[in-house]
Order: sequence, then structure tokens, then C-alpha cells
Amino acid sequence: MRPEKRWTIKPADDEVVNKLYSELQVQPAICRLLAVRGITGFEEARHFFRPELDHLLDPFLMKGMKRAISRIAEAIEWHERIMVYGDYDVDGTTAVSVVYCYLRELYKGEISYYIPHRYREGYGLSKAGIDYAHRNGYTLMITLDCGIKSVEMIQYAQSLGIDVIVCDHHLPDTILPPAYAILNPKQSDCPYPYKELSGCGIGFKLISALAMHYKRPMQEVYKYLDLVATSIAADIVPIDGENRVLAFYGVQQINESPCPAIATLKELSGVQRSLTISDLVFVIGPRVNAAGRMDDAKKAVEFFTETLPERISALAAELHSDNDDRKEVDKSITEEALNILSEDTDTHLRKSTVLYRSHWHKGVVGIVASRLIDHYYRPTIVLTSANGKATGSARSVSGFNIYEAIHECRDLLDNYGGHFFAAGMTMPEEHVDEFIHRFEETVAATITKEQEVPEIEIDAEIPLSLVKQSFYNIIRQFEPFGPANMKPVFLSRGLYDYQGSSTLIKDAHIRVIAHQRSGPIIEGIGFGIGDRFDFVKNGPFDMLYNIEENEYNGNTRLQVKVVDIRPSQGVPRQ
Repeated sequence: MRPEKRWTIKPADDEVVNKLYSELQVQPAICRLLAVRGITGFEEARHFFRPELDHLLDPFLMKGMKRAISRIAEAIEWHERIMVYGDYDVDGTTAVSVVYCYLRELYKGEISYYIPHRYREGYGLSKAGIDYAHRNGYTLMITLDCGIKSVEMIQYAQSLGIDVIVCDHHLPDTILPPAYAILNPKQSDCPYPYKELSGCGIGFKLISALAMHYKRPMQEVYKYLDLVATSIAADIVPIDGENRVLAFYGVQQINESPCPAIATLKELSGVQRSLTISDLVFVIGPRVNAAGRMDDAKKAVEFFTETLPERISALAAELHSDNDDRKEVDKSITEEALNILSEDTDTHLRKSTVLYRSHWHKGVVGIVASRLIDHYYRPTIVLTSANGKATGSARSVSGFNIYEAIHECRDLLDNYGGHFFAAGMTMPEEHVDEFIHRFEETVAATITKEQEVPEIEIDAEIPLSLVKQSFYNIIRQFEPFGPANMKPVFLSRGLYDYQGSSTLIKDAHIRVIAHQRSGPIIEGIGFGIGDRFDFVKNGPFDMLYNIEENEYNGNTRLQVKVVDIRPSQGVPRQ
């Protein structure tokens, strides 16, 4: 039996719900969904349901934008060599591709891109990259999805006569790098209203400002929205505010007129239907990320910037193959890690998981950490060896700030960085044992009982009778789904198995056919919750679910995707 999960109904202000109902005249459940997403009135709802490109913010509201554009314009005027430099993940490689491609159209001088090698150079602005720029006469570097913490490296670039424009979305430290200009809405004194852009999103704002400066049509900028949406999905940034507009039109473009690279990856992955944000996370993103995880992320930028169809097809095949290799390595290390934990008699006593094996592949340790949390729900770090150091990735559980826990052990680390739910670190190998001990002490002292139990957040409680096509058609208008706008989870109570027709599939999944007393019948599938089958057969039961359409043999019908099931309380047996 799996551990019980916490069911938490999201709070909503009843006054706001009632106000939305009076203004919109839609189902109260829809008004509740809007209220828990922070929407309080008709105009906000209209913008939510009908996003427009005109809703995008003026890029010159961002601190440093005017100075950045002035420096790029100067470089273009004086035929300087410009290098676009970015991180090796999906966000970084899409950001570099967008800015590089736009500058390539705008500027006929020397422009190139540089992606640091994950294993030889590591994250951020590298000395090797700066030296390469200096040797080749580049006098302006534009960093994307990195640079905000590269104080020493930017000082070094300056000493070589290279100006640096930083475009980053990570949280700045107190001391900022001495860059020529910094574009980062998270700077404490940046007036830009929306703070949650992806790294590629900031690159998009940069080229938007360039288009305005040179009075070029914005359609030349909007054609990159497919890559921006890919970055938003893969980097798990909130899909609200400006990101919602970018994601909405980016996904639309992906399904109507995608760039050749994404079209080729979609074809190679075998997806026949329209792509969603979820597909960008689980289908497109991993194949792009695999270049940096298993080989060299420059390949991903070449893929997005290439124009020859045969070369695009060849690179897509390489990315696909890299992803297959990644999956094999990921699977092997996860199995080894789970065996280590199962054989450790103290595993069940710990509040954290920290594992170190020098032979594990650095490119997948973050993925493995996430997989371990599926089995042992607690803050998790997976370490391996690289360049004589122990290095790895951390993943957290809901509500626990893993970055702060790592910060408490900082005297043992060479460097570290990250955010609330994910982080990375490097330390001397001889510090690993002490780090494991100290990290466990820190987590044990700070984690709460609630944070030790997985939580499912519920958007609304509804009767099964509401689950029909007209209701679902409105739910579809909440797309694209993602952080800050997840696919709604509904709760229905007091359900019964319909005439014993629900079935257990391979002891792992449940085919639910259920109804409330004298109400309509609903069908659904629950993956990996086979241990809940007795609750269905011995009803009544409560059910959490998403509403979706099932397409099979050209036929489409409404069904539910079951998230969790538990026995009803206070409802009589049938």
C-alpha cells in the first residue's frame, strides 16, 4: 500500500467567487478555478481567457534595456564581433538560438555563439569561453540564462577588453557582476512588472527591444515564440502573466507553423496529435536537453539555427539517440540507487537522501534525484565525481527550501547554486561523508511533518453530474497548463462502483466506472494506483481526478484521469 497523500483544497475567497459569478455568469466551479488563480474580476478573466500579443510588456521597462540596446547598436555600427553565450540546458540553448538567429538577420558582421561544455567547463560564464572570445577578437558578449553570479569571470572579460551584457532570470546575489548592462527583472530595483520570465523569455525581450529600436516589424520577433514556449515548459517557470501570453502563442505556433527543428523532433517522437505544454516538457525538452547531458549542447543550438533540411534531420536523429542513451543511463543508475537504499537498514530513519558514487554519470544525477523522491519522499541529493570533485544535483519536496539547507553546509562546499526546489553543488570528495551528516541534521531540524507527506492540491469539489462536454470545453480554455496554472484537480465524494464493472489492470492500474447515487456514470483510468482498488469495490469512495478527452480509432469521448482514491467518510454503503 502506498503512503497516504495529503488532500488539500486550495483556499478561495467566497466574495471573489461570488463577484466573478455575477460578472461572468458561468458555473460557480469555474469561478472558483479563476479565484484560486488570483483572478478577481471580468477584465482579468477576459485577459486570461483571451490572451493577446498586445498584452506583452514594453521591453524598455526592464532595467538596463536601453543601455544594452545602445551597446549592441554601437557594436553593429562599428562592425564589432559579437558572441552570444548561453547555458547548456533547454532554456539556455533556445535563448541562444533566438538571439543569435535574430542578430544574424539584423547584422551582417561577425556573430557566433558559445555553449560551455557541461563536464569540462560547468555552469555559467567560463574562463575557456572568455579566452575563446578574446583569441578570436570578440569585443561584446551577450550571456543568456547565466551570468548573474559570474562576478569574477566578468571582471576577467573586462580586463581583456570584452564588454558583457547579462540576460539572466536567476536570483541575483547582493553583489552584482560589473557587466556593461544587466537584464534581470529579479534585480531589487528593476521596475519591470513581471518577474518570472525564462532565460529565453529575457532573450525574447532583448530582440523585441532591438526590433523597436530599428523600427523592424514585430512579426520578425514573434516567429521565435515556439522556442520561447519550449523554454517556458522545460524550465518549469510559472505560466501566468506575461509567460501565459508567450506560452499560449508559442504552443499555437508549434501546432500551426513550427520551426523545422521542432517539427522534425515531433515527427521523430511519433506524436500525431497537437502538442501541449506537457509534450514540450516530456517529449521535446528531454531530446534537446540530452545533447548537453550526454554529449555537447552546441549540437542543440546548431539544430535550432540550421536551415538545411537534411542537416536538421541528421541532428534530430542524434538528439533522439542521445535521449535514448540518457534513458538507459538514468534507468541503470536509478535501479542501483534504489538497491543501495533498500539494503541500508537506516534508510527508513532518515529525513533526507544523499547518495554518492564516483562512477555515476553527471548528466543524469538530477533526474535520478527526482526519481528517488517518487520512492522515498524527502529532500534528495545525488552526487558523482567529476574533475576530482564530488558534484551533483539536489531536488526537494513540496514546501521545503533545499537551497537554504545546502546553504547551511556551505563551509564544506566549493560552490553551490539553485533555488527553492532544485540546486547543484561541488565539494572536495573528502567532505562528502561530513556533508551527508550535516545535511541530514539540517533537514531533520527544519522539515515539518506536513512536508514529509506528499500533497495533492484540489481546485474544486464538484458533483459527477458536472462532468460533461460543455464544462470541459470551458476547462480547455484554461490552457496552456503548467506551474501557477496546473490542470485542475477535482474532488467528487460518495462514489460507487457501477454494477461491479470497475476492473484492476495488471495489478497496477484501475479502470473506474462509477456514479453517485442515481447520478450519471463516469469512466476513467487511474495509473499506478492499483492498491486503491479495494476502496472502489467496497465503496463508497472519494476520488480526485482531471477531466480529459480520450481519442481512440478516430472517436473522442470524455473521461477522467484518476489522481487518487480513498474511502468516503460519513457516506453510507450502498
